[in-house]
Amino acid sequence: MNTNEFNTKDLIEMEVNRLSNKYGKDYLDCDDIIKITGLGRNNVRTLMNNPKFPTTIIGRRKVVSLTNFVVWQFNNK
Repeated sequence: MNTNEFNTKDLIEMEVNRLSNKYGKDYLDCDDIIKITGLGRNNVRTLMNNPKFPTTIIGRRKVVSLTNFVVWQFNNK
């Protein structure tokens, strides 16, 4: 394989590492997703309430793991 070629797994891993380093955490909340996607708060809340979006409930908060978010992005372009 050419060093310029990456498989999907490698791309996902690199993006997860990039976001983890940038935000300093392994889970994203609504505000983080707003920053990453540029969507408005209402659109992100709608997204996070969509059963196809990979959220996890922690206490009263909905969050999404970085890995699940990046995989979701790759699968929903």
